[in-house]
Amino acid sequence: MRKVDDPKDVDNAFHRAFSEAQAAFGDGSLFVEKFIERPRHIEVQIMGDKYGNMIHLYERDCSVQRRHQKVVEVAPAPHLDSKVRQRMIDDALKLCKAVGYENVGTVEFLLDNKGNHYFMEVNARLQVEHTVSEEITGVDLVQAQIRIAEGKSLQDLKLTQENIHVHGSAIQCRVTTEDPALGFQPDSGRIEVFRSGEGMGIRLDSASAFAGSIISPHYDSLMVKVIAHARNHPNAVSKMKRALKEFRIRGVKVCLCKKSFISNKATILDKYSIFNECS
Repeated sequence: MRKVDDPKDVDNAFHRAFSEAQAAFGDGSLFVEKFIERPRHIEVQIMGDKYGNMIHLYERDCSVQRRHQKVVEVAPAPHLDSKVRQRMIDDALKLCKAVGYENVGTVEFLLDNKGNHYFMEVNARLQVEHTVSEEITGVDLVQAQIRIAEGKSLQDLKLTQENIHVHGSAIQCRVTTEDPALGFQPDSGRIEVFRSGEGMGIRLDSASAFAGSIISPHYDSLMVKVIAHARNHPNAVSKMKRALKEFRIRGVKVCLCKKSFISNKATILDKYSIFNECS
């Protein structure tokens, strides 16, 4: 990616981006898009069946990222104007209906500070952050995805738009095996100590997060997803902060969030922006 602020820099930026893409992917094809200053990353969860039925499961805010990788996701998006929300949902459904989309998917937008949204992409799969949409709607997206693939309709699954409602607020944080001292380079090895934060309203999605497990260098560094669900956003924030403070991990370097990490031990700072500004 290359940001160009002055037309005279286009030629140099083009050639640098072309050479990098050619070296990395064997394809130097490029495209130009509008640069949005400090946007919010809002995505709409949709679901369609092979009979032309389409529903949405509201939106998620995935603006907290590091190196274009999401680290914190919130549903529904805090402080999002209801009219802006509806416009994005309508556009997401319109797009997916136009292409005859089937099964679960995500339509992603960038939102500027004036309330204008810009289409970014469609992720035609189940995303890591689908958990927060599950928590606020009560819909098991994994099960629904399988049943739709089997040929079931949304009506068969009792998934009609009038039955989909938002219940409370949910936040997801990703715990990764990365070394902050080495520029968040993925770390590997044996987990010697693992103690997670738990309790009412806390959900943990993991596979290798336990004492004695071996973290391989051959896979993604994501170790466990921590999801907090409560009746409102401030309460979800409190639950998440408590849960993250209770984590104790030793044996591999760990990064819990964008601005808060300690090697071999994970906590979260009260100054973490998503928790203060949104609450």
